[in-house]
Amino acid sequence: MPTPPPSRPDFAQVQVTRVRGGALVPEVETDSVAEETPVALEFNGISHATMLATPADLEDFAVGFALSEGIIDGVSDVRGIDLLPQCDGIVVQLEISTACEVRLKSRRRAMAGRTGCGLCGVETLPEVLRPVAPVTNGAPVRIQAVLAAMRDMRARQALHDITGATHAAGWAGADGAVALVREDVGRHNALDKLIGALARQAVHAGDGIVVVSSRASFEMVQKTAAAGVAVLASVSAPTALAIRLARDANVSLLGFLRGDDATLYSHPQRIIS
Repeated sequence: MPTPPPSRPDFAQVQVTRVRGGALVPEVETDSVAEETPVALEFNGISHATMLATPADLEDFAVGFALSEGIIDGVSDVRGIDLLPQCDGIVVQLEISTACEVRLKSRRRAMAGRTGCGLCGVETLPEVLRPVAPVTNGAPVRIQAVLAAMRDMRARQALHDITGATHAAGWAGADGAVALVREDVGRHNALDKLIGALARQAVHAGDGIVVVSSRASFEMVQKTAAAGVAVLASVSAPTALAIRLARDANVSLLGFLRGDDATLYSHPQRIIS
């Protein structure tokens, strides 16, 4: 039996019984499984959201969530981040600017707390379908760069290779070389972590490509547009609502990236041979 990798906070080792060829294997084996932990986000002491997430890169997650949800306008609005492990999860406390706090309090009067599924708990339809400004950049991107970015991201999914249970979101430059990858049990969380990492590292994200290991839902397009990125490529299918938003937000949306194949759903003129 191969020696399992050492445990980390983002995964655990458990004893399992395998089934091979329809029969139970008598020897007990060790398997690695992804951790899933309640993570509560607080802004200036205000409890805003709790979701289940992989307990890694939580500073990136908090900043990315705040950016993609319009709580802050930029990473400069964050004055500090503290992680407080508790017996039943982790509290991430962000200190944000006074102006952002005032705006958050105003929004909270019209919404309930969100959860890790993305849009659960929102009270009003306008809050779900909140507008995002169209992406203003949009230099042509070669399709081979997009396909290369997906392959490169897959090669960098270390936690998925260990557990088989996590999604990934990656950012690549216009040449298709992936510079950042973040993983999480939730696809929205992985994208928020990526957006936060890009902001905290002062990467000019608008010049590149976002690739995700999941389907492209409305909220995935919404977050990508909020980050100012004009190309979103997913390994699986988009939804009709995601396509409509991508067209309105000037985002080139690609799905079913498998090998050398893909389907373009919006703004195909940006993707060139």
